[in-house]
Amino acid sequence: MRDFIKIHEGDNVIVALKDLALGEVIELGTGERLEAKQFVPAGHKMAVRDIAAGGEVIKYGYRIGIAKEPIHAGDWVHVHNLQTALGDLLEYQYEPVADHADASFRADGIAVKNGTQRKEKSEELTFQGFVRADGSVGVRNEIWIIPTVGCVNNVATALAKKANALVHGTVEEVIAFPHPYGCSQMGDDQEHTREILADLIRHPNAGGVLVLGLGCENSNIPVLKPYLGEFDESRVRFLVCQEVEDEMEAGEALLQELIDQAANAKRESVPASKLIVGMKCGGSDGFSGITANPLVGRFSDLLIAQGGTTILTEVPEMFGAETILMNRCENRELFDKTVSLINDFKNYYKENHQTIYENPSPGNKKGGISTLEDKSLGCTQKSGSAPVTGVLAYGKRVETPGLNLLSAPGNDLVAATALAASGAQIVLFTTGRGTPFASPVPTIKISSNSGLAEKKKNWIDFNAGVLLEDAELTQQGEKLMEYVLQVASGKKVCSEIAGFHDMAIFKQGVTL
Repeated sequence: MRDFIKIHEGDNVIVALKDLALGEVIELGTGERLEAKQFVPAGHKMAVRDIAAGGEVIKYGYRIGIAKEPIHAGDWVHVHNLQTALGDLLEYQYEPVADHADASFRADGIAVKNGTQRKEKSEELTFQGFVRADGSVGVRNEIWIIPTVGCVNNVATALAKKANALVHGTVEEVIAFPHPYGCSQMGDDQEHTREILADLIRHPNAGGVLVLGLGCENSNIPVLKPYLGEFDESRVRFLVCQEVEDEMEAGEALLQELIDQAANAKRESVPASKLIVGMKCGGSDGFSGITANPLVGRFSDLLIAQGGTTILTEVPEMFGAETILMNRCENRELFDKTVSLINDFKNYYKENHQTIYENPSPGNKKGGISTLEDKSLGCTQKSGSAPVTGVLAYGKRVETPGLNLLSAPGNDLVAATALAASGAQIVLFTTGRGTPFASPVPTIKISSNSGLAEKKKNWIDFNAGVLLEDAELTQQGEKLMEYVLQVASGKKVCSEIAGFHDMAIFKQGVTL
C-alpha cells in the first residue's frame, strides 16, 4: 500500500494512507521529495506546497476551506490551521454539465473518473423479492407494529416479543418500532410525523402491519387513516388500546391473523429496476471520500443503469458541494427544487439560532475531516455520476426512477428512517468509525478502511478499504451490486443478525 493519495491533480494537499512520522520523506511521484514537518495521522492531510494565510486549501479539486495562517509544504493540515470558507444563504446559477459523469472525481491511482468507468446496462439483473398487491416489491416479509403515539411503545414491544413465537411460513420476524411522538405536536412537526408513520405502514418490506393507537392522541387512528391513501387492507390491522379490555390479548389475535396471511407469500424473481436503495454515511473519516463513498456512487450508477432508484439525503452534508448536485439536475425545475432543499435547511438552522456550519463531528475530525466542505465533497460522492431526476421533501415517497435527493438531516437514525419512509427497501451506510445502529430496513454497513472491517466484523457487512490496497473500483462496484442483490433476496446483514431495528422521526417543532 502506498503512503499517500493525491486525489486530484490540482490539489495542494495529499491524504496520508498511514501515519507519517515527523521528518519522514515521501516521493511525490514527480521526482520531488517532501519531508513531513509534523506527525500526520493516517487519513489526515499534508500540504504539498506553501499556502499563504487566507489562501485556499484544495482537495478533490475543490476548495475545502481557507488557511488560518501560513501553511508550508510538509505541514499537517487540519482544524488548527484550516477553517471553513462557507457563508450563509447563497445565490446559485444553473450551469448544467454536458456530461454528468464529468461532475464526479476519483482518487488518482485508485480509479479514474466515473465518466470513463461508467457503462450501460449489459444484462438484466434480478433478485428474489416479495411482490405486493400494489406492484411494489419487498425484500423482507416481516410483521411490523407501528405505534401512533409513544404512550403505547411498551405495549408494542411486548406484543412483538410474544408474537415472534407465532411466526411461521415465510414470515421472518415481528418487529415493533417505538417512537416518542404522535401527540403534543403542532403544525408541520405533527404533519411530518403522520406522513412518516403512514409511509412505514405502506412499506412493502412488511407483509403485515398492526397500527397500534392509544385513542386520545392527536395522531389517532381515525386521523392517521387518510394519510394512508389507498392501501391493501388485507395486510393492515388497527387496534385502539382504550377501546378494548385487554390490549395484549386483542393485539396478539390481530398479529396471528397478519402472520397467517403473510406466511404464504413467496419470493419470486423480479428485475433490479424494482430496487430503491437509500444512501447515507456516518462516522466518516479521511478515507470515506476516497473509498466507501465513491464505491456507493459506483453502485448507484450501476443500479440506475438497470432502471433502479437511489436516494441521497443528509442535506447539511451537501453544504459546500451542493453546486455539483445542482448542475447535474435534469432540468431547471429540479435545480430550483435543489436550491430550495439547501436554503430551506440553512433557514431551519438560522430560525433555531444555530450555526449553519457546526460540522464536522469530533469523530470526523479525529478521522481526518477538517471542515464541512471537506466532509461534503466526500459525502456527495455517494451520488455517483447520474443526473438528478427527483427532489423529495421530508416524508414524501419517491416517484421517479434514477437519482433522487431527499430532505432530511445528517443524524444517522433520522436520515435512515427518512430513506425507508421514502420507499427505500435497503439502506447503504458508509462509515469510517463504525456504528451498530439499524433502521426499519436492512442497513448495509460499508467500511472505509480495512482496519475497521477487521475490528468490527459484527458491525461491518462490506469492506471498501480494499480500494486502498490496489483493488479496482469497477470490480468492487460489481461485487457490491452482487451483495446488495443477495441482501434483497433474503441474506441478513449484521444488524439484522444482532436483532437490531431502529426508527427515529425528525423533531422540528415545539412540544405542548
